[in-house]
Amino acid sequence: MSSAASDPVFADRRLNDWLSSVGLGIEYSRAEANTLYFRDESDQEVAVLDHVCGFGSLIFGHNNPDITEHAKSVLDQQIPVHAQLSRQSHANKIATVLNAIVRREVPGGDSGYAAIFANSGAEAVEICVKHAELERRARIVKLTDDIARHIEEAREAVGAGRATVVENPYVPVGPGRDDREKLEELIAEIGRRNAELVARGPVHLALENAFHGKLVASVQLTQNPHWRLPFTALSSSTRFLHPDRPEEMKAAVEELRENLLDIVVDDGAVNVVEREFPAIGAFFVEPVQGANGMRPLSEVSAREIRAVCDAIGCPLIVDEIHSGMGRTGAFLASSHMGLRGDYYTLAKSIGGGIVKNAVALFRQDRFRPEFEVMHSSTFAKDGLSASIALKVLEMLEADDGRAYRVAAERGSRLKEMLGSVRSDFPEVVDTVAGLGLMVALEFTDQTRASCEVLREKAGAGMLGYVVAGYILREHRIRVLPVGPVGNSVRFEPSIHLTDADIARTESALRDVCTILRDQDGHRLLP
Repeated sequence: MSSAASDPVFADRRLNDWLSSVGLGIEYSRAEANTLYFRDESDQEVAVLDHVCGFGSLIFGHNNPDITEHAKSVLDQQIPVHAQLSRQSHANKIATVLNAIVRREVPGGDSGYAAIFANSGAEAVEICVKHAELERRARIVKLTDDIARHIEEAREAVGAGRATVVENPYVPVGPGRDDREKLEELIAEIGRRNAELVARGPVHLALENAFHGKLVASVQLTQNPHWRLPFTALSSSTRFLHPDRPEEMKAAVEELRENLLDIVVDDGAVNVVEREFPAIGAFFVEPVQGANGMRPLSEVSAREIRAVCDAIGCPLIVDEIHSGMGRTGAFLASSHMGLRGDYYTLAKSIGGGIVKNAVALFRQDRFRPEFEVMHSSTFAKDGLSASIALKVLEMLEADDGRAYRVAAERGSRLKEMLGSVRSDFPEVVDTVAGLGLMVALEFTDQTRASCEVLREKAGAGMLGYVVAGYILREHRIRVLPVGPVGNSVRFEPSIHLTDADIARTESALRDVCTILRDQDGHRLLP
């Protein structure tokens, strides 16, 4: 049912007005492979080359025939889509396949990975936040139980006259009291201080320019202040670290260190000692930072991040929502830099482009079994999305992983073309970055351009959107900016990308770069 211009608008009014203002306000009517179609004013179908592909969700393209036929056959079988709180063997089948793949790509994963299913990438991240807190709380309970036991041991020793309370650098003990009174005073003050620390929420670590979602917890791991700051009171805080400054990572961890106070009896003396408190909840890392111009993590940074997590005992959560499922030429982008996670998140292409699905994987030796019943979702691991996930994994692994090789080769060819454009327009193109079919081209800063249009759009963070609107209008190619800055364009097509597609894209980019070089910004406007 189409909507007339006079119909009331109850959804997307502001968004659609904005899209139209930058030339992106098109409604698509059909899609296949790397092509979207819309109908023009004369009702003729117009094809658009899609480099966005569902923000990287379509490794096999729009409406892949193998996936859609599989989905039809599953629906024709009338499988139970929803049968909550029953045995669902399809969940374990997916987890088994994922374990085999992850173990192949990640060293040190011999214990295996437990799977918890979700509906979206952001939800998978929030599942990891919850489980990390469950881990942290278990460590806190053990610490506080140990301290409580030590307190009783001290009471017994002092009561039996086998120990005396001595001075300590943490809690002053007033003079003129016997040891029992001193001990109780000591216990009370230590209890008060420890209780304050135990009541605090965790601090999470993430990298600068991170994007981990926009839900209540995941938005606090996403650095963009426009998305994050209005909601800081709703969740745990995050310390953002520069990935290429290991000394800053170490300094931040030291700054965040906290200690509980404990009482021990040693050689007839009651002493106060420190016990390290797990103040840090988890370290969240994207192997390729999608919102930061598709920049991959370096091997050096990967080693440093792993070392930081090992030193403080917090889980390393590798967010493969954007970069995983073969997009970078391997199932996990983190395998390129040897990054070994304790948890992994996967989403996007696991839905095959037609359903919503996500999964969080946890190393078995860290997994808390009670979490399987503590967290649940009405729509997670439903029968249809599970069957699609199994089909996608089968297609990725087919022919000895041919899809990975194609993604790597097509991505290399695409990046080579972008590099050629950069070489010919060095005053216009700043960087080209990415892995496989997850790459971006970043324009030079235009906030001081001689052209008023370019200067204004760049200053408002809108240059990338205006460029995207122009490329769509003039070249029938769909791109979008990367991240909040808006001075770059992303390329995340499916493995069906052809040489002709790449040539068309090159022509469009050279046109845009010529406009920017000549400071002819008015040509970009709708």
